[in-house]
Amino acid sequence: MGDIGNFALIIAFALSIYTIFASVIGARKCRNDIIISAERSLVTGCVMVAVASLSIVILLLKSDFSYSYVTSYSNKDLPFFYKFAAFWAGQAGSLLFWLLILSIVSSVAVLQNKEHNRELMPYVMAAMSIVTLFFILVTLFIANPFDHWVVESETGTSLFTAGDGNGLNPLLQHWAMVIHPPALFIGYSGFLVPFAFAIAALITGKLDANWTKVTRRWTIFAWIFLGIGILLGGRWAYVELGWGGYWAWDPVENASLLPWLTGTAYLHSVIIQEKRGMLKVWNISLIIVTFLLCILGTFITRSGIISSVHSFAQSSIGPAFGSFLFFLIAGSLFLIIRRLPDLKSETRPDSLLSRESGFLFNNLILVGAMLATLWGTIIPILSEWIQGTQITVGAPYFNKVNIPIGLFLLFLTGVGPLFAWRKSSASSLKRNFLYPFSSSVVFGFFLFVLGVRHIFALISFTLCFFVAFTVLQEFFKGTHARRKNIGESYCRALINLTLRNTRRYGGYIVHFGIVFLFMGFTGNAFNKEKRAELGIGDTMEIGSYELRLDNFNSGENPLYEFIELDLAVFRNGKEVSRKTPQKRYYLASGQITTEVAIHSSFSNDLYIVYTDVPAENRAEIITYLNPLICFVWLGGGILVIGSIIAMIPNRVKNRKITIFEELAVKEEITN
Repeated sequence: MGDIGNFALIIAFALSIYTIFASVIGARKCRNDIIISAERSLVTGCVMVAVASLSIVILLLKSDFSYSYVTSYSNKDLPFFYKFAAFWAGQAGSLLFWLLILSIVSSVAVLQNKEHNRELMPYVMAAMSIVTLFFILVTLFIANPFDHWVVESETGTSLFTAGDGNGLNPLLQHWAMVIHPPALFIGYSGFLVPFAFAIAALITGKLDANWTKVTRRWTIFAWIFLGIGILLGGRWAYVELGWGGYWAWDPVENASLLPWLTGTAYLHSVIIQEKRGMLKVWNISLIIVTFLLCILGTFITRSGIISSVHSFAQSSIGPAFGSFLFFLIAGSLFLIIRRLPDLKSETRPDSLLSRESGFLFNNLILVGAMLATLWGTIIPILSEWIQGTQITVGAPYFNKVNIPIGLFLLFLTGVGPLFAWRKSSASSLKRNFLYPFSSSVVFGFFLFVLGVRHIFALISFTLCFFVAFTVLQEFFKGTHARRKNIGESYCRALINLTLRNTRRYGGYIVHFGIVFLFMGFTGNAFNKEKRAELGIGDTMEIGSYELRLDNFNSGENPLYEFIELDLAVFRNGKEVSRKTPQKRYYLASGQITTEVAIHSSFSNDLYIVYTDVPAENRAEIITYLNPLICFVWLGGGILVIGSIIAMIPNRVKNRKITIFEELAVKEEITN
């Protein structure tokens, strides 16, 4: 199977080269037959990459330990689910998996546009094929998952087959970590399509809003999956790493956040180009930077130049990715500078107090957050290059910089919908701001009276209330207008309102999810931590909880041996659950891991870590009390739902009725 996989990659390599040249030549000579052959070549290349991917999956499922990749990331007793996930657990396999997603995304984009955007598509195919060609080269010649085990002896070299493998890293044996990398790869790969369309628009000079409209759903699709990947990574870190948190500003965590921030900025500012012909340079730069940050994230993760719990060991692919990133940056800059005269805005903002200005400020804040995070992430690299020593930048820097930025961004999330397009009159500002602002002030004062003295927490909770109020106000105004002018019930009016303008109201639902996320983030200000050494029958308290150690249990299975604590959890004197945190010894890899136990409620999580065995029949444990953390996971779910709604086409049953309805609704909203 390994030979089949390598042969398939070689064919894909040749097809990618043909696609690049045939696309450009076909476009230059206006030869549609050559362009069609390039399309077929690109899709066939995807099939070849799929064959190579199937080959490595079969080798993993068969436990063929003559291949070094299989031996390194699988073993005989590994469950099927994790054997399959070993495909993307290691560096070579994950690069092949990313190549597979890139190929699929490219093929779908080509098939979608067989009858559309014919001027752009040759250059779109060329841009996508250049990226896939690079990944094929890396997979074939630098990090090949089909390499055999080879041993050297006095008589020469020979192939070697291990009796069993090392198994999947125990930290990766969790459902969230199994889904997390594919979600990130889908997100990274999804941004290839708008990136390629942006490059094609720059090459052809077709710089109107058409390319943004064509790629809008692709961008949302990529943004959703990247967000899901980030959330799942946070969930994995929370339940597997045993430190009580879900985000540590680790360099690899930051690498996934960076393109998400610029992608968010692009999704906001592209609305301005479509409506007013503004921010063309912003938009084309943002989507290009977003994809470049995806490549940068891979460079950081896989080069080994930065130490991280998530990253791969030092490897030879770092220079390759660094060179490719430089090539993409140089090429993109050349095209943008060349087309600068054509990227001038058709109009300018009429007022600072307008929705256009709100979007622009939103862009500046998101890009500022990206740059601050990027700076903190690459400082270790720069310091090692310049001084020879690697400076470590920890969470205090990122929190100090990004908390104020995040709060200002939250404020803009609330005020943006309250501004009118072009210019907001004094009367409209008074009408739109009166209730949200006054209610938020009252709410903030109420929290202060209740004892909330942490300044950032007080501001954050108040802003969360403000944003939630504005979002609900927008839904209420539209629903009330439909009910008054059309006579629908509130439920029917709400559904129809959303489906008539899914982009707008799906975005509002996303904003509501952001409110939940910030509430969960703010809960970190009130975290508690306590360490104790317990014997059987001993108790400890943290917050309103009391824990009692009742027993020690031990056991084993084909994968690991374990010892666990039997803990009774009481809240306000009443037993609410039993928890069993564990220490595990994995037989294949020889690693010792800690399995945390979590008691979750709507208000907080009780997080229990079995850290050490100081003496016989005694255990050292650390407990964390994490308030409002469930809002992080709820907010992520709401954000995904809102994004999916924003991708749905607007529902228009009867054009005449729809025009009448929208006029009635607009009249009511502006009154």
